[in-house]
Amino acid sequence: MDAALAFKRWLFRLRGPETAPIVLTQRRVFVLPTRPGLLYAASLGVMLLGAINYNLSLGYALIFLLTGLGIVAILHTFRNLVQMEISPGRAEPVFAGETAHFRLTLFNRRSDGRYALALRLGENRMVTTDVPERAPATVQLPLATACRGWLRPGRITLETRYPLGLVRAWSYVEPDMRCLVYPAPEPNAPPLPLAGAGESGGLRSGRGTEDFSGLRGHQPADPPRHIAWKAVVRQGGIGPLLTKQFAGASAALLWLDWNDLPPTFGTEARLSRLTRWLIDAQSEGLVFGLRIPGKDIPPAQGERHFQSCLEVLALHGEEGA
Repeated sequence: MDAALAFKRWLFRLRGPETAPIVLTQRRVFVLPTRPGLLYAASLGVMLLGAINYNLSLGYALIFLLTGLGIVAILHTFRNLVQMEISPGRAEPVFAGETAHFRLTLFNRRSDGRYALALRLGENRMVTTDVPERAPATVQLPLATACRGWLRPGRITLETRYPLGLVRAWSYVEPDMRCLVYPAPEPNAPPLPLAGAGESGGLRSGRGTEDFSGLRGHQPADPPRHIAWKAVVRQGGIGPLLTKQFAGASAALLWLDWNDLPPTFGTEARLSRLTRWLIDAQSEGLVFGLRIPGKDIPPAQGERHFQSCLEVLALHGEEGA
């Protein structure tokens, strides 16, 4: 099996993740007839036997014309794929169980368009696109996720059967790209442990929801209920969004601690519950920190802090995390 895999990787020029840009040279594009192409060739063979048997001059002319058409179709199918340039894009993080989307940019170096290019990731359905002359085209390839951590797409198939569908030209690429998969949030997790928030076991003073103290610029992590809609209306709806600030003692400085979870929980169950609590704390605008074995993230707020905590959970236990 190892020898067969090694031969396959040598034959199709597969040497692991490739740096961008990836150019499909002539040695990387393979061509074989399709089923309609084989039927087409068989039909020409039968027609040739009939023309020879009955000595039909017009039959010879028709057969040679159709044969030339088939040969030209092979050339055009090959040219539709060769010298295509592929560059990987960014893959947005997702939660385990969701579908990751890997973005690829195809750049056409030639002065004629590329048509009916199909891309497939693993056993997923084909994604078809056209690439204009001397211009890029972007496609997104879906891939289902099951486990947390870094997800690499692996080998991607590019193929085309343009223009007549008689032959299939294809190539394999393996871009150096990856997608971060967060742990799946626990669906029925208990509420946030606000009763134990803070170092002293109670609530900390900070930005609360009791006394209005002013306005500030809106941030993506701010709860929608804190947006100063009246101020937006006074500006005619064209000014920047503003967020209300409150002063009081209702804002909890929350620690989400690995050791506070039930001892019967395994690693993945703990990560799943902490993920759910992170999402809830972020949606409620709380100041929260995270403690897991080997990693402490100080309390903070905002989208960047939220993403950092999720990344720590996603990579927990992996080498180099």
